Amino acid sequence: MPSQHEIETKFWDALKSDMTVMLGLTGSVDVFPHPMTAQLEASKGPIWFFSATDNDMVKTLHSMQPALFTFASKGHDLFATVQGKLVVDNDRAVIDRLWNKYVAAWFEKGKDDPKLALLRFDPGHAEIWLDEKSLFAGIKVLFGVDPKKGYKDKIAEVDLG
Repeated sequence: MPSQHEIETKFWDALKSDMTVMLGLTGSVDVFPHPMTAQLEASKGPIWFFSATDNDMVKTLHSMQPALFTFASKGHDLFATVQGKLVVDNDRAVIDRLWNKYVAAWFEKGKDDPKLALLRFDPGHAEIWLDEKSLFAGIKVLFGVDPKKGYKDKIAEVDLG
């Protein structure tokens, strides 16, 4: 059975690898989640997202606001919901470090495009689930083992901030 720390480590590794999350605003102003590409410089955040100034989320962000993202790894072996704070942070040094050809494809005028917005997500609390494939759960049932009993050890509630 993995420890809480091991589950958290698997989360960060999966996020660095797979990168796509559904990011939205919560609290007094809700904005439905949008698929966004997460970029990390450090092992635990902040998490950065390039967006556009005409995006509903960016238009709503006048200061740091509560936000939430959901994540599913490509292999569907890890799922997470992460609460945190989101703010527009057009730090040019960060833009320069994170800039790549995939981001450049979205902005005709490059790093100086007036529609460019860099979002900083400061993670807070997360719930992370490791998924035991249904095939293994089915095999356990055949041997009289309740798959739900082992699953409770594959959930972690962690503070990422």
